[in-house]
Amino acid sequence: MSSDIRLTPTSYIVLGLLQAAGEATPYDLKQVVAMGLGDFWSIPHAQLYTEPERLVEAGCLSMQREQGGRRRKHYKITAEGRKALQEWLAEPTSEMAELRDPGLLKLFFGADPKSLAEAQLPAHQGRLARYEEVQKASELAGDEVPLGMRLSLEAGIAFEREFLRFWGRLAQADS
Repeated sequence: MSSDIRLTPTSYIVLGLLQAAGEATPYDLKQVVAMGLGDFWSIPHAQLYTEPERLVEAGCLSMQREQGGRRRKHYKITAEGRKALQEWLAEPTSEMAELRDPGLLKLFFGADPKSLAEAQLPAHQGRLARYEEVQKASELAGDEVPLGMRLSLEAGIAFEREFLRFWGRLAQADS
């Protein structure tokens, strides 16, 4: 791997998605992120188009361009990319999440808790319902869904339930 290219969280996301998919275009990566990963890790779509190129330069990915049609680029993880991903996965982390929640930000600066809660409750209910649908589908799929993805989904469900409890308490509070 080229020593002058530093791997970032986005690098590892691209490597992990390509390891799971086998091969993908940047558009495919964008679709996978939109289906769930984007709920807990924000990635600008443009990075899903530029990061694979950086990873090709680093020797972590290979790329083939379609000969006809749209001439899309198809990426695959290389042995070097798998090694980098496995090393990253093997390192435990104590980093804390950065919670970027507009409702909490407004609450922090003094917005009306009850009106915020009334807007936040349906949003969190909708996301919880979506997560629970995905969980049902993953239970039907059984071992086809990797353990890490199932556990991340479980954490998302717990997170949404806690926010529903929090915002529900604020919605019921006397102003």
